[in-house]
Amino acid sequence: MQKFIGAILTLMVVLVSCKETKEPLEEVATVETIVKPPVLHYGFNLDDYNVVHDTVRNGDSFGELMLKNKVDYPKIAAISEKFRDTFDVRKIQVGKPYVILKSKDTSEVAEVFIYQNDRINYTVVDLRDSTNAYKSKKKVKLVEREIGGVIENNLSMTIDTLGVDYNLTFALADIYAWTIDFGRLDPGDKFKVVFEERYINDSIYAGIGSVKAAYFVHKGKPIYAFPYLSDATNNILEYFDQDANNLRSTFLRAPVKLQYRLSSRYNLRRRIAYYGNKVRPHRGTDFAAPIGTPIVATADGTVTESTRRGGNGKYVKIKHNGTYSTQYLHMKAQNVKRGDFVRQGDVIGWIGMTGNTGGPHVCYRFWKNGRQVDPFKEELPAAEPIADSLRTDYLAYIQPLRDQLDCIELIEATPELEENLITYNP
Repeated sequence: MQKFIGAILTLMVVLVSCKETKEPLEEVATVETIVKPPVLHYGFNLDDYNVVHDTVRNGDSFGELMLKNKVDYPKIAAISEKFRDTFDVRKIQVGKPYVILKSKDTSEVAEVFIYQNDRINYTVVDLRDSTNAYKSKKKVKLVEREIGGVIENNLSMTIDTLGVDYNLTFALADIYAWTIDFGRLDPGDKFKVVFEERYINDSIYAGIGSVKAAYFVHKGKPIYAFPYLSDATNNILEYFDQDANNLRSTFLRAPVKLQYRLSSRYNLRRRIAYYGNKVRPHRGTDFAAPIGTPIVATADGTVTESTRRGGNGKYVKIKHNGTYSTQYLHMKAQNVKRGDFVRQGDVIGWIGMTGNTGGPHVCYRFWKNGRQVDPFKEELPAAEPIADSLRTDYLAYIQPLRDQLDCIELIEATPELEENLITYNP
């Protein structure tokens, strides 16, 4: 027994001894390797290239830019011919940014040319090996926004006061072009809009997107507007009101979209100072606006005349069908030629003072069955309403959008609001 106890004590001594004599573990320093993520833009790893950012300047051409960056002339010529439909080298514009990706070796030859068409869309010309050209776009985030306002002067000034992209004015003018005369809005008219804003990389503003719903009160009459795919076969998206009526009409109310003044109406007994105040029938409607203001076709049709003649000055005449034709006088210049087919809203010329005129305007003339008539007194045909088979679906679709519009607060412009406003600057 004594031998057994002695053995245990001896073992404990050995264990304690081992514990005390064991050298402490050496701390091993851990090195954290940080892997830098590649810089990816336009689908390329920019770390693989010497990158040049620049802007097209006066006198620049695609060919000269490529020659300066050591691209052979035969390759430049091949791109110019082979990819003209994708990238027309003749149409690069002064002020447009571009990026050149050059090889990292001593030759520094341009391998990729990226042309920025706008903030979102760009064109890539790949110069490596067999050349290629294609269009692409940056990733865009859509953010929904709501505004509501009361008009004091005009729509554009009110929208600017609310700190919103000016282009929303044009979007609303296009939607309501057939139902509201935006050159004759009244103080106190109201509007509400649900629309999208586009952002690149979550922070860079890139313009407005689609208008998802709108509401306008003009002369006390409320008019809702909702986009709806009425013809899925042909992918036709149109705006309809709260009763499923199409907001589009066969003819626009005016050949000028926004800022204009109705300076003279159709009047067969008008006295004209230019002719010594004699009675001279005026078979047109005059829309006064600054020189250079775009003039648009009020309906689809074929250009039958684009010329200059006598007191009419430079003008365009359009045949819309067997019943209706329109004419646009006193242009500064025409944007179409005889035989062209134009769509409603296309720019066909610009306001000027050619011919007999006392100020810049377009004289808009309207023919029905070969006789000039007053377009404001004509019952012009409206576009087709929503098909009966789609009506129930449409009314269900717009209900939440209508509720959303009804809940938007109307903001009236005040001196304090205008003073504190941060002016919109895209």
